Amino acid sequence: MNRFDAVLFDCDGVLVDSEPITNGVLRDMLEELGWTLSREECMRIFVGKAVKDERALIEARTGQPLTEDWMVRFRERRNVGLVERVQAIAGAVEAARLIHQRFEGRIACASGADRFKVELQLEKCGLMPYFKGRIFSGHELPRSKPAPDVYLAAAAALGVDPRRCAVVEDTVTGVQAGIAAGAMVFGYSPPEAGHDAPQALTGAGAVRIFTNMAELPQLLG
Repeated sequence: MNRFDAVLFDCDGVLVDSEPITNGVLRDMLEELGWTLSREECMRIFVGKAVKDERALIEARTGQPLTEDWMVRFRERRNVGLVERVQAIAGAVEAARLIHQRFEGRIACASGADRFKVELQLEKCGLMPYFKGRIFSGHELPRSKPAPDVYLAAAAALGVDPRRCAVVEDTVTGVQAGIAAGAMVFGYSPPEAGHDAPQALTGAGAVRIFTNMAELPQLLG
């Protein structure tokens, strides 16, 4: 018997290695507005968060309004980079296949990103067969992560109690969202995330930290 009734995955940084691409575009465009950040600083500030939700910070640091035209151009440049370079996280495709099989399709992708981006990435990385019809975007809900809305929506669509769900996340913001939904959160923290990342995820409430996506099917029990 499974320990859980369903498994809910974040997308960026968990299923697909998109964060360096997206944040590289963001860093370049913020520099064009007058806010110069290193790639490391940009990752630290924005990973796990929707750019639109950081409007006040960006406007304060650049002294310019964050217009809808700018957001459109950001998404266009981001999408070009993703189409050219995004890849699945090592081991993610096989892990998704095994977990999809074990849970008889009761898995979902619950992301803070916009739906177009999520679907583009899953399709390009060979993950769509395991998540088609079970993709949820925080952009389509009243609140995005760290609020629990996207995880609650995914659990409801699967017909399971969120307290019987395992959530897989790689950021503090995402872990907070999973915990707020009542789920048990597994924190993915590969070596390149840095020495402080596992402690940060544990501090946010993750019950187990793992470093290799190939470990996940066994960890779920």
